[in-house]
Amino acid sequence: MPQHVRFDLPFDTPVSQHLEYARGRHLRWVWDMRLVRSKAAFDEYRSWDLPQAAARTYPHASAEDMVVLMNWFSLAFLFDDQFDTAQPDRADRIAEVARELIATPLRPAGTAPRVVCPITLAWAEVWAHLSEGMSLTWRTRFAASWGRFLVAHTEEVDLAARGLAGTLSLAEYAEFRRRTVGIHHSIDAGERSRGFEVPAQVQAHPLMVRLRDLAADTIGFMNDIHSFEREKRRGDGHNLIAVLHRERGCSWEEAADEAYRMTTTCLDEYLASEAQVPEMCTELGLTDEQGEQVRMGVEAIQHWINGNYEWALTSGRYTAAKEGPAASAELAGKGSLDDLLAV
Repeated sequence: MPQHVRFDLPFDTPVSQHLEYARGRHLRWVWDMRLVRSKAAFDEYRSWDLPQAAARTYPHASAEDMVVLMNWFSLAFLFDDQFDTAQPDRADRIAEVARELIATPLRPAGTAPRVVCPITLAWAEVWAHLSEGMSLTWRTRFAASWGRFLVAHTEEVDLAARGLAGTLSLAEYAEFRRRTVGIHHSIDAGERSRGFEVPAQVQAHPLMVRLRDLAADTIGFMNDIHSFEREKRRGDGHNLIAVLHRERGCSWEEAADEAYRMTTTCLDEYLASEAQVPEMCTELGLTDEQGEQVRMGVEAIQHWINGNYEWALTSGRYTAAKEGPAASAELAGKGSLDDLLAV
């Protein structure tokens, strides 16, 4: 049921006209880069339909850039799934690989990774394309957002490895989820997808900071609702519904209802804050060109809120009634059928 929960969003998401062209090239790349190493893993990966997610969240990207963005999605999602509850010592290897992923944007583009595995090799290639043509200011902002996300991911893995995945309070979890959802750098990539940059003074303004945080909260909570069945199957306590169920001692249905209410509250606050953007532009004395960059920046956030939502409703990643090798792996505490951290 949670995957099919609907939200009333006031904006639509166009879908890239390059979806099918990029999908074919992307799937070949995933196999060639050994991000999937078995037929069962490839079939499971295809069922997720990440190309649709990229096509909805970055609808204005060129055909070639759409391939790059799809490739980036794959390594981020697949890395997220590498923890195995049956092997808690694996958390150390995840932290080592995460450090390499964090360092990549801080080195000259094209630098070979020092920690070698399919994930790091793929990211080095993707970053060389993703950073192309963007300013040092943008690359630094992206690297900071990306780094905070990966640090949060290793913290999440460490909690799980120590058997503490379900111990965060609601307030602690909400703050934690804002970092683990990885939306800030994903919004940054929206600028790269259309070849513009939101002015630095706008990014530093409290309203834009709040907009980005509210978008992360809204998307993170939506994702928790839609992915609940998968995470419950894996025994993953890092989910808003699971936190509410434990902390308030309520039923799963009551917890899901409260998670929905919290999500709509975040969305309503986001929309109220978005309405203040013109006032912010006037306050900062932006030029017409800068105002247009801000407009596209806000649109990039909208694309992520709605695009991710539309994709999650149909993605095989969050299917409740799953069978076969992928379901067996999830029941065993694994997120992936293949090991992507070994050479």
